[in-house]
Order: sequence, then structure tokens, then C-alpha cells
Amino acid sequence: EGTAGLAPPLLNSVKTYTMDEILPLRSRYPFKFIGLLVDDKTGGHDGVYSVEELHALARALLRAATGRYGFAPSDIFFDSTVFPLSIDMPMSAGQSGYTYRTFETIRALRRDPEFRGVHLSLGISNAARDLPGRRIGVCRAYLAKAREYGLDAAIVNVFHEYGRKPAAPDLLAFVSAFAAQDGSPAAGERVIGRMLRFCEANRKVRTP
Repeated sequence: EGTAGLAPPLLNSVKTYTMDEILPLRSRYPFKFIGLLVDDKTGGHDGVYSVEELHALARALLRAATGRYGFAPSDIFFDSTVFPLSIDMPMSAGQSGYTYRTFETIRALRRDPEFRGVHLSLGISNAARDLPGRRIGVCRAYLAKAREYGLDAAIVNVFHEYGRKPAAPDLLAFVSAFAAQDGSPAAGERVIGRMLRFCEANRKVRTP
């Protein structure tokens, strides 16, 4: 009542372990939703999912939503999660970085015919958390890089003029190093070098 002509709300968020509680509400209230790619074991998983695991979580959500609950693919916005670049440092030999897995999952879903028509979304501001400066610029570069992989939606601060101001080339290169952190020693060294130079250039000097 009183909602004629309004677009269905976008619910943030649904996970595989909450979908059977939330998605049945579709029969009473039309809505779209963000499918957050985490499971109920995340606490012991440290957030380290492989691209294949993230793809599988998305597939489970997609099949439940479209198969059992009447959602169209275009009603679904998959979020493979944004980890702060500040903590996306090489940890274990052969282990790819968080940003690499986030972006490669976007690429995998975009290429999978089963996911035709869905949206891919990220909460961009988390990328710049705890960085010493240029956070808006980093977010702008992160979004630009994610779009290269197939991102078509995002949660952003609209006052930061995304899409109007281009990403700074040096910040795009900064984010690109994290996107390429595939677990190889060379990629890890590039990430460390980029982060050291970024922090050196943007560290705030305290006056006595």
C-alpha cells in the first residue's frame, strides 16, 4: 500500500546460510538482494576463500533464488567482498591475495553462462581503510579496476564523483598490483614495494 510506482528495495545482504529464511519473503514483498559470498564457517575460515569456493557459493544462491523463490537473475547482486588493501599483504607462499580472489571471482561469474543477467557489486570504500592518504583516489582506482573484470554495480559515496573523474594512473597501478597478486613471489614483492612507496609518499608528518 502506498508503494505504487516505486522500485523494489535492494536488500543487503543474503548469504547461503540465511537464504532459506529471507528469500521466501519474495512471495509477500518484492525485493532485490545482494548475495554476499560468505558461508557460516567464515569465523574459522579467516575469510580465505578460493575463487572456486566463491563461485560455488554464488551458484548455490543463484539456483535457490531463481529455482525455488522466483527471483530473476537481474534481481541478484553478487558481492565477492572487498578487503582493505592495507591488510592484503603476502602471508603464505603460494597463497593469492584477497583482491586477486575478489576480482577473479567477478571475472569467473561474468564468464559463466549460468550467471547471465546477474549484477556484480562491491562496497568500494573498504578498499582504502587504514591507508595514510588519498583514500578517495584509491577507491576511484579500485572501482575502475574492478570494472575491467566485469563489475557493473557498487556501493559508493556519490559525492566522490565516480565515473566523472578518471582514476589517477599511479593509483590505478597501485591497485593493479594487488589485483595481480596470484601467490607468486614476484607478485608478492610488487605488492610490498607498491605499498611501501605509497605509505612513504602519503605519510602524514606530525609537527612537534
